[in-house]
Amino acid sequence: MSRHVVATAQEIPQGGRKLVMVRGRPIAIFNLKGEFYGMLNRCPHQGGPMCEGLVTGLRESKMPGEYVYSREGEILRCPWHGWEFDIKTGQSYCDPERIRTRSYPVEVATGQTVVEGPYIAETIPVSIEQHYLVVEM
Repeated sequence: MSRHVVATAQEIPQGGRKLVMVRGRPIAIFNLKGEFYGMLNRCPHQGGPMCEGLVTGLRESKMPGEYVYSREGEILRCPWHGWEFDIKTGQSYCDPERIRTRSYPVEVATGQTVVEGPYIAETIPVSIEQHYLVVEM
């Protein structure tokens, strides 16, 4: 797996999202209460742009006429046909046994941990003040 810096953590506020390209793949990055998740920006049903979908929760029922709303802000609805997916895992709620969208791990890393390389050069002291989002593929 390789790591790719795609944004600063501050670029995506809580409840927000950002579409990024990593090695030619469109990936939607979501911020759920300070935790970041990546999802392929194509619905497995017919290729709808997932980043444009409605973020919602689940309406669950154990018996007719009784509903509970849960997981607010964790479910993404495809804008084309309304198929719903868990932002954290990519799991489909339309056909959970067979369908999911590709998810990608996203970590928050300090600038010091994403600077890599075998090269040695003259160095100048630099401070790193931002946190960056890193997608693994």
